[in-house]
Amino acid sequence: MWLRAGLALALLLACGHVLALDFTPHGTQPGLLFSLEPSDSCSGCHGGFVGNDPGIRPHSTWSGSMMANATRDPLFWAAVDVANKDVPGAGDFCLRCHTSAGWYGGRVVKSGFGAPNDPVKGANGCLLEGAQDAPDFSNDYSGVGCHACHRMMPSGPLGEPGMIGNANIWLDDTECNGNAGAPCRRGPYTYPGSFSPPHPWAKSTYHEDSAICGTCHDVTTPDTDGGPLKTLILADGTDTSIPFPIERTYSEWKQSTHAGPGGQACQACHMPDSQDPNATACAGGPVRTGNLPVHDFVGGNTWVPKIIKGEFSDTSAIAGSAGGIGRASAFEQTIQAARDLLQTAADVDVSLLAYSAPGGATAGSLSARVKVTNNSGHKLPSGYSEGRRMWLNVQLRDFNGALVFESGQYDNASAVLASDPQLRVYEVLQGIWNRHGNNSCDVVDSLGRKAFHFVLSDCIAKDNRIPPLGFHPATAADPNGYELRPVAASYAETAPGSGILVNYDEVDYAVVIPPGTPGPMTVTARLYYQTSSREYLEFLRSQAIERSIPGENQMCAGEANRPAVVGAKDRSRGEYMWQLWNGPEPGDRIFANSFDNTVFQQGYGKSPPEAIASGSAFTP
Repeated sequence: MWLRAGLALALLLACGHVLALDFTPHGTQPGLLFSLEPSDSCSGCHGGFVGNDPGIRPHSTWSGSMMANATRDPLFWAAVDVANKDVPGAGDFCLRCHTSAGWYGGRVVKSGFGAPNDPVKGANGCLLEGAQDAPDFSNDYSGVGCHACHRMMPSGPLGEPGMIGNANIWLDDTECNGNAGAPCRRGPYTYPGSFSPPHPWAKSTYHEDSAICGTCHDVTTPDTDGGPLKTLILADGTDTSIPFPIERTYSEWKQSTHAGPGGQACQACHMPDSQDPNATACAGGPVRTGNLPVHDFVGGNTWVPKIIKGEFSDTSAIAGSAGGIGRASAFEQTIQAARDLLQTAADVDVSLLAYSAPGGATAGSLSARVKVTNNSGHKLPSGYSEGRRMWLNVQLRDFNGALVFESGQYDNASAVLASDPQLRVYEVLQGIWNRHGNNSCDVVDSLGRKAFHFVLSDCIAKDNRIPPLGFHPATAADPNGYELRPVAASYAETAPGSGILVNYDEVDYAVVIPPGTPGPMTVTARLYYQTSSREYLEFLRSQAIERSIPGENQMCAGEANRPAVVGAKDRSRGEYMWQLWNGPEPGDRIFANSFDNTVFQQGYGKSPPEAIASGSAFTP
């Protein structure tokens, strides 16, 4: 049944170009009674102007976040093009999360006001209004806006239950208290009677709950009006009939100790309360030290914010441009906050298991164990899987500092992670079952190149990411834990039969030491995180070329604000992304591209790895 639904979805009806299936049938739909207000209309009170205000106010910290710039992310757009090629119209599913103003405003596939839009151009993002380098007044490129989040409700207008995943959001679309002329701004706050805001408001405990994050941060194959597009197939070929789990960050948290008594909500790490003694939510408002969440929503991405800053902060020198979005300092603040968060995500410990010193003519040997402990509230790494990874770099150096052994060697110039027999890479590899007729989960194309077709994925070839504390993959709905359990990897139970997995990985390394190597020696292990691998960027580029994806202006010809003068312009989005990755470009685009921050190059860098943690041990 689901296979037939998947094939049907690839067809467009001849009459009116209506999609055969609806990718986004759940939750609030386009055609709101009360349109989403632009986020820049919030900046007058909730932005910062002097002193340290930009570092603490909600709008100021939000403006440099990936949430605020989700529709400016060039990596996202390159992936959308692949998704639309794989399943025509799938961009509607993607854009629902990434442009709240555009999607709810009826400028994607669904208009919400009668006849649907052109589904091809809508799903490609060609019907969006505004520009990537324009401020956030009436701009569909303004990402996930203030009004979208602060109108979210835990249930529907008729009591429909809340839904986790795929941006199946319920928005408040009624007058606040029945007579305010606009919906309530909802949040986990109560205004003192002497300081009432100039807009209607209502206290919402939902905004303190991780479930509000789960509406977008679990992603499942599109649940169309004809059923799920893809279902999960196991390594033995069994079709579980479970809608394929693309991302499970919320569920990973939900099945951990962090979701239990005394645990922490997502907001504790990703929206920590400001400890600034001058913290205020709005101009002239009461001090909120210790109870004002910082709205930077950081994860581990330090690379794309730098690109967006360089491409769109100041475009005043480009003829016909909107001039730029500014917020350069906000991007830098986001980058630093993401780096700081990464460095709390894990601990690395090294211990010697055995050591035999080399002689003048005889080789020695060393065995060491590296333990990586996950301190985060979800698998490590988590979220969008394509190209995302962590790995261990392990080095043995002699008394003089000379390198004796290395596993996990990474070349900054080429962005190649060298393969070796002891290499440990933490990642999830999703694939297409039996794509090449070999009854396996295929993660490469016919030429042996890594492939990343998330909208077509129906199997998991590998998931060795480190579980969070107290992680139990089995749930009432999925008693075998198929959606969350490790694949092609094993993590021990904390106690036999508990079903709870340990939150650490232990990797043993064996080294033969050449004769005459001077000691004592040092074993150092470093854990690195990378947003996008070289293989992923090569895939996006090759898809654009080999599948004849047109340049953005050609794709969107005749629509509003075209031709664009910034961004991909006349290049395909995949080729544009490759050029950003492969730099260099002139101007304010200097970024560290080495582990120790000593080597710099022009450009944004090739998704430079970020150091998370390290540990060392010493021989006698």
